[in-house]
Amino acid sequence: MVMKSTILFFCLFGCLLLQAQQYIPGETIMQHIKTTQLFPKNNQLAYPIITLGETNSLELHFDDMERNYKNYFYTYQLCDADWQPVQLSAFDYIKGFQQNRLTQYRNSAIVKTNYIHYQAILPEKNCMPSKSGNYLLKVFVNGDTNQLAFTKKMLVVEPIVNIGAQVKQTFFQETFRTHQKIQLTVNKQGLNVINPQQQIKLVILQNYRWDNALQNIQPTFIKESTLEYNTERDCVFPAGKEYRWLDLRSFRFQSERMGKTDLTTTPFSVNVLPDPERTSQRYVFFLDRNGFAETAATDVANAWWQGDYANVHFTFVPKNNQPFIGEDVYIGGQFTNYQYNNNTVMKYNAEKGVYELDMLLKQGYYTYNYYTKDKQNASIASTLTDGNYWETENDYTILIYFRSINGRHDELVGCTTVNARNSRIGF
Repeated sequence: MVMKSTILFFCLFGCLLLQAQQYIPGETIMQHIKTTQLFPKNNQLAYPIITLGETNSLELHFDDMERNYKNYFYTYQLCDADWQPVQLSAFDYIKGFQQNRLTQYRNSAIVKTNYIHYQAILPEKNCMPSKSGNYLLKVFVNGDTNQLAFTKKMLVVEPIVNIGAQVKQTFFQETFRTHQKIQLTVNKQGLNVINPQQQIKLVILQNYRWDNALQNIQPTFIKESTLEYNTERDCVFPAGKEYRWLDLRSFRFQSERMGKTDLTTTPFSVNVLPDPERTSQRYVFFLDRNGFAETAATDVANAWWQGDYANVHFTFVPKNNQPFIGEDVYIGGQFTNYQYNNNTVMKYNAEKGVYELDMLLKQGYYTYNYYTKDKQNASIASTLTDGNYWETENDYTILIYFRSINGRHDELVGCTTVNARNSRIGF
């Protein structure tokens, strides 16, 4: 009897583990779901972060291109600092119902490409996260979590520690003009820390990107209640360049980045002017949106259900029109969740000597960059497409996680964001 129970336990555990590995955090599973967005209320240019116990709200938006109403539900999945689901029951970290139905939806109007728009204000009072940490918002159909539509990352922070941070240049000659270093201090006085190296985790995000996040960094000095991170090689990022942009807020009054446009097709067809590689260009500062995208339209009253769609053709021109050997080229931004897959990879056109990609995009303002991925070690970089310049304006978000001695998940106890230009003397 004991042997049967043990076998049953491991079978159930294996099934749960398999389900946890069926999706990538922040991934769209169902291809008919478009323009998934989760952001602080009334601010599309910010990351979804709320404070535990406060009345912060997030907006959820997405479109179903199949145009027939479905019963969409959502729930929260608590994850550790590495975005792996924790071994806790949902009752331990969700206050109220374990899943809720999305009841606010509307058919598109005055558009050529029809869809149904769904939206919600989260968290709702009857379904709220009760612990701090990393959460996946999971949206699925008919109350069946196996019919997963998409997931979105969100952070719930309980501010206990104080963080002081500054962006500086490195001292090394090989990175002095191309990289940015984050120097920070953490005051852990509000925590019961016995072993800082094991109980505290530091994560640094550049422009809220998780694909190149710095993790598992050990403090340089530990002084009573203070942790200092100021080594020259640990907290260092390639600076990149300011993001490229595309204004699709109007298809009638075309922006300067739009080329040939065909409004007789369904969806519309838009060719973006070719993007050249920028490694040899001198750095020029201009205000960008650090990879964020905004759903907006100047021709209609409400872009959420009156904004139209277009097949947008992107073209990247490599140096001397020659392909990158051993590298794939991808387009990346918050609107792609920085996912590097078949939906974002560009194909090389040997006749034209350019990389090309078609994407179905809703009216709005998009910022993006091009990235190369090494086929051997899968490293992501913009060194070959844009270059790196230490003057670049970037946002750096510092996340501090804490796990108690008998804890079963990583608590998010500190979060702050510093700007590479505003935090430097002389800018």
